[in-house]
Amino acid sequence: YQNKEAKRDLVWATSWGVSTRLLGALVMTHSDDAGLVLPPRIAPVQVALVPIVKGAEKDPEGTQTVMSLVDKVVDECEALGLRVKVDDRENMRPGAKYFEWERKGAPLRLEVGPRDAASNVMVVASRLGGEKQTIAVDEVPSYLKQRLDEMQAKLFADASQRLSDRTIDIDTYEDMKTRIANEDLGFFRVYWKADDANEKAIKEDCAATIRCYPLDAQGDLEGKTCFYSGEPATHVALFARAF
Repeated sequence: YQNKEAKRDLVWATSWGVSTRLLGALVMTHSDDAGLVLPPRIAPVQVALVPIVKGAEKDPEGTQTVMSLVDKVVDECEALGLRVKVDDRENMRPGAKYFEWERKGAPLRLEVGPRDAASNVMVVASRLGGEKQTIAVDEVPSYLKQRLDEMQAKLFADASQRLSDRTIDIDTYEDMKTRIANEDLGFFRVYWKADDANEKAIKEDCAATIRCYPLDAQGDLEGKTCFYSGEPATHVALFARAF
């Protein structure tokens, strides 16, 4: 670019991978065989609310009672900053709606039918599984907020634990190569001397490449030697096999 002195200068740029790569990491980190699992903070729909009604023509009174309750709860949830979607499509059965929202990864699902409305309760189901909970209508907004906070913390803790469990300290190149050959995969944390030729040789030999230099580990280099060349280490690196 041209700077204020009218000279050409290099752009100060970086890339955080905020694109399809980040979305892929999100899907692989949290999701399961039933579909997406979205952390509440980034879920477009945090709560899918499914009214179970027969419609205004078949059951006008029951439908009106349920929908009045739905409107009340939605207003209170939105006042707490919760993102709620009312799924009132008439051409789908409740079970099909449950399946769709599970597949889309909505963290929580609310169900309410005429009998629930008569008892002044709603039923809450979590995308993470477990038993459904029946909650008094007046307590639903605060209960949902608490559950979403708990789900966010659990997903983060579980992902952090998986990362820790599959980050493996490696002393020798042969150890890493054997683990990769045996499909014992993960992130291999090594002491490394930056060398383009050696990095290329490792990639050609076992398909492993450097994923990153973890910032919080770079102070632990004194007296350490590279796991591949045996020369004084310049970095702590994470190697992994690329897919």
